[in-house]
Amino acid sequence: MISEQSARRRVSVLGATGSVGRSTMELIAEAPDRFQVEALTAYSNVDVLADLARRFGARFVAIGDPARYRALKQALDGAPCEVAAGPEGLEAAAARDSDWLMAGIVGAAGLSATLSAVRRGALVAFANKEVLVSAGRLMMEEVARAGATLLPVDSEHNAIFQVFEEQNRGAIDRLILTASGGPFRTRPRESLAQVTPAEAVAHPNWDMGAKISVDSATMMNKGLEVIEAHYLFAMPAEKIEVLVHPQSVIHSMVAYSDGSFLAQLGAPDMRIPIAHALAWPRRLKTQSPVLDLAAVARLDFEPPDETRFPALRLAREALAAGPWAPPVMSAANEEAVAAFLQGRIGFLDVTEVVERVVSATAPADPDSIEAVVALDGEARRRASEAIDRLTPATS
Repeated sequence: MISEQSARRRVSVLGATGSVGRSTMELIAEAPDRFQVEALTAYSNVDVLADLARRFGARFVAIGDPARYRALKQALDGAPCEVAAGPEGLEAAAARDSDWLMAGIVGAAGLSATLSAVRRGALVAFANKEVLVSAGRLMMEEVARAGATLLPVDSEHNAIFQVFEEQNRGAIDRLILTASGGPFRTRPRESLAQVTPAEAVAHPNWDMGAKISVDSATMMNKGLEVIEAHYLFAMPAEKIEVLVHPQSVIHSMVAYSDGSFLAQLGAPDMRIPIAHALAWPRRLKTQSPVLDLAAVARLDFEPPDETRFPALRLAREALAAGPWAPPVMSAANEEAVAAFLQGRIGFLDVTEVVERVVSATAPADPDSIEAVVALDGEARRRASEAIDRLTPATS
């Protein structure tokens, strides 16, 4: 879907200074003849955002933190672009007339902006699991209504997207999401109480942001991905399997009823799935390492240990409970991970907080995005209270 007015695809990047956003901008820089930047956003990193806006000639720039608006305005003085701030600015950036949008804002904060892009029928690449975890049913209804296209950037869902035969949907036996197992795959559970934030963010294979890295360490990321896959591919939960694959070479698989397994393989580099989404339905050459299977030599697989890592179980229980539970779980997890990274609670307390909050929430299925936001806010309040009760014991 390339604009008739330009041979280049017009793109917008929400969260341009984050891990996914930076990788997206690198890929755009490598193919200037194929892409034109329409809008860029960040939450508070004014210096990097302003530099990107000038380098790529962005026409609209927004900073999520309203207190940073004046600083951004000064940094872009003389630049031919509009400048905005706050949630309204992020939504305005998403509503700009671009052909393709990267929804790279971490957490539920990206929900409204992503929805704005969906409602105008754009190609929406999303690296934000919480968009579908928090509002999967509502979001997919909006996608269908607007004729938008969701392009998954998570390596697992992007892999499935590449080998999912829609014309043979009835022959799909199951989806298999692979997991690296994180940095603590072989550590005894009792030793995990002493895990530090620095250890938790040191992922063995992937270079990711702190929050996502902690989610990988607890395996909450895989639970979120099960929920995301359920909505994105309209697949029942019982047909979504998780398999630990420490090498992170096979990024996920689709098993068909004739016994065929279709898999997507690649080096563990986020630029590969981002490039696939950025150029879709075409392909884009990248500078990513070329996969050398002879050097890898072996591919190992094992079932996930839900006793050591209960987050996967919690996510499946939330999905089974109804549309109210995943957004509550996701919001509580965001708060708990932030508290862990601040040193306020221990590593094992993260899933403990999540379970307490979900258990304490009365079921009430949200019928609107506003209701999802209200659920999110209440879950964060409950999580904050649970964290406060745990903090004295871990300080």
